[in-house]
Amino acid sequence: MLLQPKPKNARSKRFLTNREAKVVENQKTAIFIRGSTTSQVILDTLKDLHSLRKPNAINFTKKNEIHPFDDEAGIEFFARKNDASLFAVGMHSKKRPHNLILGRTFNHQVMDMIELGVEQSKSVSEIRGKVCAVGMKPLMVFNGEQFSQDQDMMTLKNILLDFFRGDVADKVSLKGLEYVITVTAGPRTPSGGPGLVYFRTYTTTFKKSGMRQPRIELEEMGPSLDLRVRRVRYVSDDMWKQAIRVPKELKVTKVKNIGRDGLGDKYGRVHMGRQDVSKIQTRKVKALRKRLDNKPSKQKKMDTSE
Repeated sequence: MLLQPKPKNARSKRFLTNREAKVVENQKTAIFIRGSTTSQVILDTLKDLHSLRKPNAINFTKKNEIHPFDDEAGIEFFARKNDASLFAVGMHSKKRPHNLILGRTFNHQVMDMIELGVEQSKSVSEIRGKVCAVGMKPLMVFNGEQFSQDQDMMTLKNILLDFFRGDVADKVSLKGLEYVITVTAGPRTPSGGPGLVYFRTYTTTFKKSGMRQPRIELEEMGPSLDLRVRRVRYVSDDMWKQAIRVPKELKVTKVKNIGRDGLGDKYGRVHMGRQDVSKIQTRKVKALRKRLDNKPSKQKKMDTSE
């Protein structure tokens, strides 16, 4: 564990202050680490994922003796040194070929991670299609009921959403949607385990449709990966509670007698005291006023005249 250094000048003080806990945290940084032994498939995969994660990403091209499932000290060292919350480690061995590990850290400690085997891949350079701009927010689509039923697939979905969520936006322009990431769960294995996971990336093209909304066509951009889930490390309950805790400053204070319906419309409730109808003055109303004379009304005059 690294000791917290003391700032020696104003510049280092600002740097350390930027790394302190905040009410609204900075954008999460992802680190991409190359293992001691890797294959060309893993190197291309790390390069393509790093390009999708830019600019909040750091790619380490040198070899590192690191094994996250066996020893977490190496990952925690890189996470603390680079103030990173997400990591991807690529390695290759005879026992686990084309191995890709995706994970998250909380307070510079490993929170959860998943190990994936790259069965088949096509890099961006192989497809040679249209490429999206740097730093764009993707539209993510998850196909398959396993992402809501299987624990391993739910963990994979959660980590992928954290990896590519980008900036928090209240509104999204249709023209700003440049690429789409689809993750499809294949059929289960004969033993009942999760099957292949198909990770695809497409760019969007807007064409005339004769209507106000354009017709959107998808063109494969890359990377295109066929993944298989191998090992999973789940997050502990205590760390998960700390990670999802919302600061008091961001909690919305509930106002009495004001709520919203299912459509988001705001409505209020007004409480009134008990009314005594007997005290209401109704004699001043012209329609209820008693006639003191015996003169017939206009309606009766019209009836008699007819």
